Amino acid sequence: MNPNRSRRHRLASFLAAPLLCALAFSALNAQTHKVAKPENVVRAIAIYEWTGDMAKPTASRLIPISLFIDGKLEDAAVYLSRPVPFALAGGNVYELDQTGVALGTFTIAFSRHLVPVNSDANPYDDGWFGYGKFLPPAPHKPSTLKPSKKLVAINSLDEDDDQPHFSTRSATPGSGDAATPTSGSSAPASDTPADDPNRPTLHRSASSSNTTATGNANDSSATKNSPADDPDRPTLRRRSSAPSQSAAAGPSSDAVAALNAVATLNDDPNRPLLHHGKPISALNEDDIPKLAGLPPDSDLHQMVAVSDAVNRPTHDFSRAWDDESEHQAILAKMQAAARAQLATYEAANTPAAPVAMAPPDTRHPNSKLRHSINPVHATPPPATLPTPEALPAPAALLDEQLKGYTLSYGGAATYVYSAHTDGLGSSPRYVTLVAQVDINGEPRLAIQSVTDAAHLDRTPRLRLVDAVDAEASNRASLLFELRAQHSRQFALYRVIGSRADQTFLTGSTQ
Repeated sequence: MNPNRSRRHRLASFLAAPLLCALAFSALNAQTHKVAKPENVVRAIAIYEWTGDMAKPTASRLIPISLFIDGKLEDAAVYLSRPVPFALAGGNVYELDQTGVALGTFTIAFSRHLVPVNSDANPYDDGWFGYGKFLPPAPHKPSTLKPSKKLVAINSLDEDDDQPHFSTRSATPGSGDAATPTSGSSAPASDTPADDPNRPTLHRSASSSNTTATGNANDSSATKNSPADDPDRPTLRRRSSAPSQSAAAGPSSDAVAALNAVATLNDDPNRPLLHHGKPISALNEDDIPKLAGLPPDSDLHQMVAVSDAVNRPTHDFSRAWDDESEHQAILAKMQAAARAQLATYEAANTPAAPVAMAPPDTRHPNSKLRHSINPVHATPPPATLPTPEALPAPAALLDEQLKGYTLSYGGAATYVYSAHTDGLGSSPRYVTLVAQVDINGEPRLAIQSVTDAAHLDRTPRLRLVDAVDAEASNRASLLFELRAQHSRQFALYRVIGSRADQTFLTGSTQ
């Protein structure tokens, strides 16, 4: 046996032993490490639609969208419909948000399930809707405190002798002596002589002592003349530090019964409450004007509504422009991309011009007559490209909207552009673009949608509602309305790295 090999084996074993101990210790720590329980988030997302003024709408309704529960998104319009969906239960409170900032609350009074009888008469009225009352946020009350006109002196040398003040130069508290004058000041003069026999004095109670060790003859005589043993004389006494027998025994049974009765009345959910006007739970169809059909875009207003069991801090997902030049630069790039998408759509959907067919040759094929040149069969001259002046002007982009978002902390800027053109004839074209800025500052398209009014059932119109945090993860998604000819859906898109993924889509019964 080689002794060097045996020595190396023992050395390896000696070095491996601490490593095994360390691994075993780390494994033990990994087993005993406590992991925090994940938060159980229950969060409902809806869309609040109204016409007229937001504070006093002409008509309104709430459309349920999604419900994040048990770590996944559910369709809020059908989840736990027993018989009313869980997200539309009476009394549920929704917070109306604009890019994550609350603008008021909406409390559901009742819900209705609508079934269209005639799709032409009542388009889009299909599914569950909630109706309630909008309440603006409570106004901020300014403080009524006013600053003092006179500054407080901190230096004791600046004290005004004519004003009452606290001084550290006073005598021992309770001694009754005057404060010790400082150097350079005279002692205050006393108007009453110290030996005046008619001067009123304070005496100790007779129960403690008749005279004090420093008392004089006058004090003794006054003490003897005072009726110290009068049982009817009211006296002031200090509160005893030890609890009395009645206090130690606790309140009486009658007092306990009275306290329990008050607590029971306060805890009773059916006890009457005072309200200004009619309570929300008692509102009905006559009190709340219900929104029906689909008004035009100029009259219809939409806002994201969020209902969460936990009060969470405000997270504003909007992105402000650095200056107007940045706004115009991004707008010009989005307009150029929109025109390119519209041109591609027009080329793919515009029918081609019919090609002129040559008339059939009626001559006999074996005829010896000389064939004459038919101008129809002549080779046409080469086509020439039109000059730039002859090209039609690009279609005007109408009702342009450009919004910027920061969908996550430190995330890239996200821009949503939408517009429409008059198109061909009476069929306008709709274009919606979503882009994220890359490291070079150039917008990269993540979503491009182009359609026209005559083909909404084939390609629905993509309309932005707002950015919303549907999962309470501080990361927002873009909520879009997919509007078809007689129906619509709502979808959530997660945009990361100039790529958009559809994370949720509602049913087509909305």
